[in-house]
Amino acid sequence: MTETDDSIIGGRLLFVDDETNILRALRRIFMDDEFEVYTAASGQEALDLLREQGEMGVIVSDQRMPEMSGVDFLEKSKQISPNSVRILLTGYADINAAVDAINRGGAFRYLHKPWQDDELHQAVQSAFKYYNLIKENKRLTALVVQQNKQLKNWNSELEAKVKEQTVRLTENNAALKKLNKKLYKNFKSTIRAFSSLLEMRDKSMRSHSHNIAEVLLAVAAELDMPGKESDALVAAAFLHDIGKIGIADHLLHRDEDHMSQAQRLEYRKHPVRGQTVVDGIDELRQAGTLIRHHHERYDGKGFPDGLTKNAIPTGARLIAIADFFDKKFRQQHDSKAVANVCRLVEEEAGRAFDPRLVPKVLKVAEKFYATKLSTREATELELKPGELKEGMVVSRDVISGTGVLLLGIGTELNSKNIDTLKRYYRVDPAKTGVFISIG
Repeated sequence: MTETDDSIIGGRLLFVDDETNILRALRRIFMDDEFEVYTAASGQEALDLLREQGEMGVIVSDQRMPEMSGVDFLEKSKQISPNSVRILLTGYADINAAVDAINRGGAFRYLHKPWQDDELHQAVQSAFKYYNLIKENKRLTALVVQQNKQLKNWNSELEAKVKEQTVRLTENNAALKKLNKKLYKNFKSTIRAFSSLLEMRDKSMRSHSHNIAEVLLAVAAELDMPGKESDALVAAAFLHDIGKIGIADHLLHRDEDHMSQAQRLEYRKHPVRGQTVVDGIDELRQAGTLIRHHHERYDGKGFPDGLTKNAIPTGARLIAIADFFDKKFRQQHDSKAVANVCRLVEEEAGRAFDPRLVPKVLKVAEKFYATKLSTREATELELKPGELKEGMVVSRDVISGTGVLLLGIGTELNSKNIDTLKRYYRVDPAKTGVFISIG
């Protein structure tokens, strides 16, 4: 037997008829069933009973009753016991009563008097099945509503948690990005500081690496060089001579033409030595390749590997031009220094230098060294760090008391580098003030 069949075993059944003997007969038909049978002799009595006893599973009512017809009773009973399944009994072939029973009274069925016991019994059984289906449907509907509400709450909670996690991840990413930016900034500052230490060995080359780095940073922007390539180029510009650490002091100031063969071989090791020094740092490995090849020549007569043309990395070809320009500029002392050096570079295009890159570097270098040339010729004013103002231009390299290059000639002051100078003058006081161009 199915669950639906089991549920029919019990139930509350109400009969309504104004004739007592009919009520007894109806009760007798269902005496062997496990229904809880109620009877009422009028529509009003039945309504009162419903209010007192509560909902009935099935209501069976006679149509022809004084004061209140069966249809009227069934219609009113819907407000008290809305889920009840209703059956109308009528002794007349009244089609209008049947229609009203269905439309107004919500009747499940209507039966003729005199009824057939089996037919009535079967009709009541079917009515209880239908009643149980209604109840189960309402239970399931309520359950679905409850579960949907619970699911909605869970979704809201999940959404809130996702938002909370998203905010937390965003904050963490922002903090991490800020930290990485700070680390990267410190990394670049360390490269600059180390470059200054290298130049302390050769005071005539102070700011040399800084000048090359500034020029090539602008060239990289002109060439739309990707960020990583640009960073590697600038790092290599700062550290291109790091391999000279292992060279004896007396060789640093000697031209290659005046070196013995053994000295020349030793000197030409410095690009390879420079690459070896930085190769252990992942962030400088690409820069190390440029350091190795910055003494190669476009015509293949350079060192250490004798590479030619495009076999030489682009960054190394750029460093070679900028390195040459800065060294030659230091040897010029008249007002035509920039034009003279540009001519020297152009003469080497196609031999020492890539002819396609020469104009790119010269475009930036002319402007950069013109500023330095005008600073050389300008009237100077020596100021204390506390007297410096933004927009002033440094007319001499600023060197700390122990010989560290702090700012190069031609640098325009801003709030950041002024604060840096003040800090260094407290930590490692220079022997002079800061010389500023005033004309």
